[in-house]
Amino acid sequence: MALAANLRIFVWGFGISSSCRTWRSLGTTTALYSTTSSSSSSSSPAPPSPKKQQPQQNLSVKEKRQKAREKRKEFIGMAKAVDRGQFTHCYEPGGPDGSAFEAKSGLPNMTRPFTVLGIETSCDDTGGMLCMCENHSHCCFFPISLFLLAAVVRSDGVILGEALASQKDIHEEWGGVVPGLARDAHAEQIDGIVQEALRNAGMDSLQDVDAIGVTVGPGLEICLRVGCNKAREWATQYSKPFVAVHHLEAHVLMARMPGLQATSTTASSSPMEFPFLALLVSGGHCQILKCLGIGKYTMIGGTMDDSLGLVYIGEAFDKTARLLGLPVGGGGGPAVERLAREGNRTAVLLSVPLQRRKKDCDFSYAGLKTGVRLAAEKLASKRGLESVSQLHRRDKADVAASFQHVAIRHVEERLERAMKRCEEEDGIRTLAVVGGVAANRELRTRLDQICEKRGWDMFVPPPRLCTDQGAMSAWAAIERIAIGSTDTPENQEVFARYPFSIQKQNAREGE
Repeated sequence: MALAANLRIFVWGFGISSSCRTWRSLGTTTALYSTTSSSSSSSSPAPPSPKKQQPQQNLSVKEKRQKAREKRKEFIGMAKAVDRGQFTHCYEPGGPDGSAFEAKSGLPNMTRPFTVLGIETSCDDTGGMLCMCENHSHCCFFPISLFLLAAVVRSDGVILGEALASQKDIHEEWGGVVPGLARDAHAEQIDGIVQEALRNAGMDSLQDVDAIGVTVGPGLEICLRVGCNKAREWATQYSKPFVAVHHLEAHVLMARMPGLQATSTTASSSPMEFPFLALLVSGGHCQILKCLGIGKYTMIGGTMDDSLGLVYIGEAFDKTARLLGLPVGGGGGPAVERLAREGNRTAVLLSVPLQRRKKDCDFSYAGLKTGVRLAAEKLASKRGLESVSQLHRRDKADVAASFQHVAIRHVEERLERAMKRCEEEDGIRTLAVVGGVAANRELRTRLDQICEKRGWDMFVPPPRLCTDQGAMSAWAAIERIAIGSTDTPENQEVFARYPFSIQKQNAREGE
């Protein structure tokens, strides 16, 4: 039993459940790549000046921990995943000015449609399975725990072949993803999965594809390395152009993929063009980005603490599901969403987060998690029950519905603020909603209403392409190749934290 308890490892910040203790690699200092958040701040503090990392040689363990604590204090109350001088590596394929793209490993023949093999092993979100309810009234997403994904996509947006391998059975007994087991399973399955994707695309071997794209971050580093190393090896062996894909950019660019029947409130049939506003919501990320071009993004708002996790086992929804004693084998998010349909979303009084912060667009769910726990405990006490799990199903449904309503309301408030800013400053009136949470029916419906009211176009990939899949890596690579940008496979690294290089807008940072 002790061994089993110790192996219940959850990964923090990647959309995999974090209801247990944070996992850290032994011997690795992670403090410089983390931030401490506070949902009670009344205003967003001005960003500190970037500081060069001082060498920590000859420092004792105690001194290193103290320096790490001091570093984290600098970013209290600020959105994560924004480079303020604390990150060693940032994503800038076009260089510091965002326009110096290079074909470092060459380009395929672009006089005709070309094909790209995409590989996704980030473990940044759990995979998802699309299921139709019995009455065919709506679709729901249920986590598959962890995927190894590959796809062959043509440059005109046609997905020629896909393949995936689920690790659900491997990790289910531990209640979450065990990084070492995930890495080993990836290593054992990657050759077969890629060959299956090629066969489904009508190809005999890797020689038949024109380029290779692979996710290199952000994500679970030891899993990223499996896919990256294989892609590097194949790109070198077969002399193929190689693209190191940014996982979050791949999500964003899926809304630009042609022929996907993206949703648009004004029924526009034209593909989405830069610039546009993107709401990226997934198990591990909640960001509002102004998208100016490939590799050129400005973060308008970001997650200060926990991710929203509506679809995956994100912190807030996962803990709410466990609090209510719901079965979470299919994920805390779907369990709460299903139960919420039976409840009254105004029955339990919960506060929308960050009401004192009237000008920024950042997100925080730490206070909401605490609020729903206290409200549920108060309701149980009122009913004369010893625990929340003993509540009647109707009461649990009211708690779930109230929680989900406030969680989405928080997104609506921050997004409308960002939309107004874009209207006034840039004339942007196009929104892309991407990431796993974009498959959530309630969220899509409510955001569609906002866009219709404001006269915006809203583009959302089909539900099955909102979650992680190999096609997103392939399409992101196609977008990079189209502007003459490829990478060198030799010595390509992977990154657990990999922020966009353009910082959050300084003019708004201190408001």
